[in-house]
Amino acid sequence: MMSELDLIKRIESYLLQEMSEQEKLQFEEERKNNAALDQKVVEHIEFLKSIKTYGETRSLKSAMNTIHEEIDVAALKEEVVERKTKLVELWSRYKRNLAIAATVAIITTLGTLFSTGQLTNHDDNTSYSALKRDMETIRKSHNALVRNINSKSTATKTVAPSQFGGTGFALTSTGYIITNYHVVQGADSVYIQNNKGESFKTQTVYVDPSYDIAVLYINDPAFEHLGNLPYTFKKSLADLGEDVFTIGYPRDEVVLGKGYLSARTGFGGDSIQYQVSIPVNPGNSGGPLFDAKGNVIGVISGKQNQTDGAAFAIKSDYILKAVESIDQDSMKNKIFINKKNTLASLSKTQQIKKMQDYIFMVKVYNN
Repeated sequence: MMSELDLIKRIESYLLQEMSEQEKLQFEEERKNNAALDQKVVEHIEFLKSIKTYGETRSLKSAMNTIHEEIDVAALKEEVVERKTKLVELWSRYKRNLAIAATVAIITTLGTLFSTGQLTNHDDNTSYSALKRDMETIRKSHNALVRNINSKSTATKTVAPSQFGGTGFALTSTGYIITNYHVVQGADSVYIQNNKGESFKTQTVYVDPSYDIAVLYINDPAFEHLGNLPYTFKKSLADLGEDVFTIGYPRDEVVLGKGYLSARTGFGGDSIQYQVSIPVNPGNSGGPLFDAKGNVIGVISGKQNQTDGAAFAIKSDYILKAVESIDQDSMKNKIFINKKNTLASLSKTQQIKKMQDYIFMVKVYNN
């Protein structure tokens, strides 16, 4: 088995184009079929970028310090105070150094923001938007907000309109639900609603902000059990151009979106995500992304503004990694991931009919 050091050397040989054409083709085939290898290549590229950025930043800081030493700030201040009429002369004398210093400062600041991820953060509303749905702008009927807390009782409880909404889908048949972290972030309470209009109270049992993943658990006495999940979670990477579809709640009824996988990385080259050419809207956040066989390959998380059809989904591999991080001993029921797909041989219409009972509207409330 190849050691970690040998693997890194091989990756660097590939990135520096030191491989022969045959070795390169063989490596790219291995990368295509091995998601772990592909991820290591992407991570190494990011590592090399960060090293380069660090070096450039140090050089720029050194250049800026040198330029600042050339400027006699005290003398400049004295001349400005005593000889205001010669401001134009002073500007002519120092403008080159001042301009260079300002430019270096700006570049250094931008480099720092890029290296810390602040300029690629998904909160940049000008280029990327999360698909959390603002429910306050939507008028809901009173009947849709009334539910039976106990299936054995006639007592009902009126639930006030939620502030935000998204989509979630079953992780297990025992009541664990996957959605995006940004959908439930800061929530005082979270309910899910199925395609029959029934609502159930949940609790957030796990969040991973770095993967934008949240796991909810239905802790409502009215909830009994879901049937066996008809889909599985795909571990390997999906292929470019692969047909995909999503089911979610951008409206008060379930909506289907169809498209294809347009890139194996997401917004800003994010290796955690796929880019998909598919219509999505606020409310689709947290919805499942399926391949043609009905395997879950991701979770819809956002879209690129001003670009039609450019949506992003957290890869299913990161869902599984998040689940593996959960302390099972602290859970009421163990989480067992379904490994049997019963949808592969069905038509798209039949697949959707079977899936709908496992996909929910997520409603978030803040006091």
